[in-house]
Amino acid sequence: MKRANPWIVILLMASLSSPQALIGAEAVQKIRIGLPSLALTYMPFYVAQEKGILKKVGLEAEYIQMNTGIQPQAVINGNINFFPSLATGISAAVAGLPLVAVLNFYTITPWMLVTSKIINKPQDLIGKKIAISGIRNTGHYLLMAWFKKVEINDKDVGFIMTGGTASSFASLASEQVVGAVLTPPFDDKAVSRGFKKFILLGDLADIPTSGLITSRAEITNHRDRVQKTIAAALDAITWIRNNREESVTMIADKFKITPAEANGTYETFLSTLNKDGRLPLKVLRGYLDILRQERPLPADLDPQKFIDFSMLPAAK
Repeated sequence: MKRANPWIVILLMASLSSPQALIGAEAVQKIRIGLPSLALTYMPFYVAQEKGILKKVGLEAEYIQMNTGIQPQAVINGNINFFPSLATGISAAVAGLPLVAVLNFYTITPWMLVTSKIINKPQDLIGKKIAISGIRNTGHYLLMAWFKKVEINDKDVGFIMTGGTASSFASLASEQVVGAVLTPPFDDKAVSRGFKKFILLGDLADIPTSGLITSRAEITNHRDRVQKTIAAALDAITWIRNNREESVTMIADKFKITPAEANGTYETFLSTLNKDGRLPLKVLRGYLDILRQERPLPADLDPQKFIDFSMLPAAK
């Protein structure tokens, strides 16, 4: 039998016994995050990936494009580890899925109803079509709150479900609809094409927006992985705050907008961020009240069942 080269054996044993090699092999953990489309609200995820922040905390991430509506079950099935829509995740948790919010990015999302110039008053939308990302997500709930305020029956308006903000913008730009619920920078892109910002919707209801939703099993079995993901997202936000020029360039490149538009979008983005990554109980209770309009929920339902901020840094 042919003997192995002793130098190869020695080198192999040395590499296996090297602490650095073992640590490197064990440190990298893979995660999958479901994102429905390109959107400003997901900037922390883009920055965490592109600036190597995930890698620094020992994570290797794969971003998977999937419709918001299927993300809760995808987490439960183990197809992904996280998704960002807090409204979708909490709604699914209220319905019985073992999901929990572990991070919240925003105090408000500047959801905007953008329309063609033929729409001059709310009633002009009756009999027309509006593009929204999906049913029972943040944009949809905000639009319903506005309809109620202006006394429009939602059954008198048609909807196109696009699956994401970028697709809603495309539907508006191609004139398949007369209006679309958009977030920056798509609202400004639409204005540059001759459309108009009709009404800001983001402050009309208490609705959680974007952060991290995961399963209770993920927290129980891979708590360190969840903590690393949270840390990377928070570090990405810090990077965005501290690197204005580079952030503006990234926004311009990613969303194909002008530097001036990107600068305004950056300012809007900073103005929406919260301070500590937590979701106020007031917002959560308000959202549960919205959900009560479409399903029976116990009056004494504890909103804290659907959040776990124990892995966040201590509030200052």
